[in-house]
Amino acid sequence: MIINTGARTDTAQWYAPWLVRRFEEGYAMARNPLFPHKVSRYELNPSVVDCVEFCSKDYAPLLPFLSRITERFNTHFHYTITAYGRDIEPRVPSLEDSVATLLDLERLVGARRICWRYDPVLLTSTYTVARHLETFTWLTDRLAGHVDRCIFSFVEVYRKLERNFPEVGVPNAKERDELARGLGAIAAEHGLAIQTCGNNGFWPQYGIGCSGCTTLAMLGAANGVEFKELKHKGQRAGCGCFESRDIGAYDSCPNGCRYCYANQSPSLALKNYRERHDPQSPLLLGHVHKDDEVVQGAQRSLLKTQQLTLDI
Repeated sequence: MIINTGARTDTAQWYAPWLVRRFEEGYAMARNPLFPHKVSRYELNPSVVDCVEFCSKDYAPLLPFLSRITERFNTHFHYTITAYGRDIEPRVPSLEDSVATLLDLERLVGARRICWRYDPVLLTSTYTVARHLETFTWLTDRLAGHVDRCIFSFVEVYRKLERNFPEVGVPNAKERDELARGLGAIAAEHGLAIQTCGNNGFWPQYGIGCSGCTTLAMLGAANGVEFKELKHKGQRAGCGCFESRDIGAYDSCPNGCRYCYANQSPSLALKNYRERHDPQSPLLLGHVHKDDEVVQGAQRSLLKTQQLTLDI
């Protein structure tokens, strides 16, 4: 199985001590977001966890401890670095600091395990098409050769985004084509593979691939392992990513990104971070209560060389 640590919150940036402790103790728990009294327990054991997928905007807090995980597990890292400043990403490091941290991460895990995410691409009076292409060029100058590929996508308007960022600009068809053409050309000039994820656009004429951003082929190549050939439903409609199990929690990321789909509101996430997180708890937020229904998550290895199953 694949364990995901960063789809619901930026665990590497804000909860690094908790994350490392969970791997040292060998298990983590996650509350079902739809049925809060149901809690799943996942064993963090290399015999059934084939890869740990990270996604973060700042790995600096985790880097001093990362070897405790990478020495035991296959790993893969998504690093989001965009054009936006603190007006849209209030608690995300500067571009210069983000690039420096990515290069530090590369020295520890290698470029093959790192995907640079430049998403979501949105437009405002400040972040125009020209601004995106200028910043993307600046970043590509520094990141090409230090990452496996770049993944970008255009912003999708969820109800949470409509509430928290009502003035967001969604690129129209002409703007999407202009951006795709520019991003593809810049990537090609630097020898950087670039792709979209899922159904967020298809521009092969500009050298842009279309695939899942977390496929078994990608994870296998990054770690020198081979997965079984398995059919899957994707993480959501139109998505090519292999299913994973997230050990984080929604409404817990203090980054405050205005386009965030995982927080109801920035204030609630910050409140939960300050008041409900206990580094000693197996849950990211809060504790297991006596009336909770704790179930063992079904876990099995997907590697060709392993046939272990954990169904307790």
